[in-house]
Amino acid sequence: MPTDLELLIELARKHQMTAAECDAQIRSFAYGNTHFENESITREDVDRAVTSLTADDTRFPRT
Repeated sequence: MPTDLELLIELARKHQMTAAECDAQIRSFAYGNTHFENESITREDVDRAVTSLTADDTRFPRT
């Protein structure tokens, strides 16, 4: 019988990310990596950069 953890892992494998989830993950990844290198970077800085860089790029979702 599968454990609760195994059931959750299976559900996660089947999950299709929404555009909003993808956007949030992009921003979180960018913030985490840049803030680690430069503590003066804020989430607002990342939001502005991602918005600017993806404004004309159809590969990235907009929220």
